[in-house]
Amino acid sequence: MSRTIVVGVDGSPESLAAAEWAAGEARRTDARLHVVHAWLWHPYVYGLPAGVAVPPPSEDPQREWAERLPRETAAKLAADHPGLSATAERIAEQPVTALPAAAEDAELLVLGSRGLGGVAGFLTGSVAQAVVARSRTPIVLVRADARPAEDAAGEEVVLGLDLEHPDAAVIGFAFRAAAHRVTDLHVIHGWSLPPYYGYSGAFDAGLNADLLTEAQRQLTDVLTPWREKFPAVEVRQEAVIGGAGPHLVEASRTAALVVVGRRNRRSAVGGHVGPVTQAVLHHSTAPVAVIPHD
Repeated sequence: MSRTIVVGVDGSPESLAAAEWAAGEARRTDARLHVVHAWLWHPYVYGLPAGVAVPPPSEDPQREWAERLPRETAAKLAADHPGLSATAERIAEQPVTALPAAAEDAELLVLGSRGLGGVAGFLTGSVAQAVVARSRTPIVLVRADARPAEDAAGEEVVLGLDLEHPDAAVIGFAFRAAAHRVTDLHVIHGWSLPPYYGYSGAFDAGLNADLLTEAQRQLTDVLTPWREKFPAVEVRQEAVIGGAGPHLVEASRTAALVVVGRRNRRSAVGGHVGPVTQAVLHHSTAPVAVIPHD
């Protein structure tokens, strides 16, 4: 079965930037690109004079636009990226359910993200946020002002690694991303003083040094088999005090991609996105890959 990358488009600058990023990734990894627009048709009745009949679906401008959008986007991407295999589909469902379903057998789902105005970073919209929380497929979120892939060539891949749950899916994705880009991998792990040490432990320099050494040792142990599996990838590992979120956001300024994990667990109000991943999604200046894992 051929490998597939699915990208969701809605005509916004963010989604078109996501489509461009996805096309570059598909070419880089020799995958097929599938462009999807999820939209549930409703009659276009706003502003119609009294007595004027609702147009049939075949004549409704919203429906016509929804049909053209994925087809024309796929055609343009194929023209701009010679050798790219691109297909298109409109799905008559709500995006929150349609997009994860469309990417169920794909290796990657790519979505656009809204900007924060003049503030560096981005904030996922309600649709993207809901899809991230429930998808079992790795998702990449791309800003409207994301740099083209060729401009990010040579920039490192950044991985946020949780040593309490060092999942192979997350680590493997980051190493493969670095290998495909022929670039370095920067691994960041954030650690905090265990609560049983109490308030005074924070001021014990010797204790902090010992715990930092232990965190670095654990990081080395986890990464050693991956270094052996990907010998061409240069790895820089870093154990930092406190939450990893701010450090990952800072590292994103010179990154081609930031990779974080999301555990597959359900909260009382739906899917769960952890605080580190949430911070990266809101403020990273590079595309962010969110990898679901058990």
